[in-house]
Amino acid sequence: MPSRISRDTLELVLSSFRLLPLVVWSTSLFAVDRLQPVEVARFPVFTSSIVFDQQGYGYVSHGRFISRLSTDGKSAIWAETGAPRGHKILPDGTHLVCDPSHRAVLRLDRQGKTIGTASSESEGKPLHEPEDLTLDPKGGFYFTDPGGSRDGTGAIHFVDPRGKTHLAASGLHYPNGIALRPDGKTLLVAEGMRNRILTYDVVAPGRLGPMKVLATLPVKQSGQIDNQPDGLCFDQRGNLYVAHNGMKVVEVISRKGRWIRQYPAGLLSASSVAFGGPKTNQLYITGGLGEEGKSQGGVFRLDLRSVRGIPPGGAQK
Repeated sequence: MPSRISRDTLELVLSSFRLLPLVVWSTSLFAVDRLQPVEVARFPVFTSSIVFDQQGYGYVSHGRFISRLSTDGKSAIWAETGAPRGHKILPDGTHLVCDPSHRAVLRLDRQGKTIGTASSESEGKPLHEPEDLTLDPKGGFYFTDPGGSRDGTGAIHFVDPRGKTHLAASGLHYPNGIALRPDGKTLLVAEGMRNRILTYDVVAPGRLGPMKVLATLPVKQSGQIDNQPDGLCFDQRGNLYVAHNGMKVVEVISRKGRWIRQYPAGLLSASSVAFGGPKTNQLYITGGLGEEGKSQGGVFRLDLRSVRGIPPGGAQK
């Protein structure tokens, strides 16, 4: 009997040690159940996008304007384009902005002046309503065009380094947020009307393999008004963060498509997510306090501590 108890005790101890690495990993990444979003800025209308430059300034799309947000939360109008949406900053400091009012992707200089059009047609056909974009490390970029796509006519386009636009994928039900993994080999797209995240293997810049479903997201519950995935970003471990419009949450999805958890967004109609802050461990969220078009907009922040995103200017998307 004593020897049996000893073996059982030893097995229990060894089992505890075998489980320890998993417990430590989970705690360091997601033990923030009491985490609450902090309001950073308030705007009179819905905010649709945020992006950060290498100096730490944020650029927030709202209504007809883009405002520049300083590190202390003060904002000032930086540009007026008409209806700015998704926004990225190129290595040379110029800005790309999707703007459905122009049916184009605009190019702006460092001071916010529009200096040209990066794309207004694809293979001879005019664009509808460009929504979001992601940079390719080889010099091009992808963007979504969901205009009129509730019947499955949404598209993904690719602009090559020479400035020519190509159709990359079609037949989508409101493609919205878009993000390219840092190695440039996998493109992820939020298909809004089907509440899911799509994934494409990148065969070559602008050439995509067959569409696959990475994850189908949770559906709305009491107190939530919709369930449409919107803006996307990655942390340094490759997990995907999804602004879930109408759900008042940010979803976190693993590389393999496993749902990990939800973070409170602070905004009912969450529209975009981006990592910022000196240590890139602050997740910023834009959207509306209530239903889009019927409430004020804002920017909220989650301090994730040990979770970090890719620094601005790095190979994030």
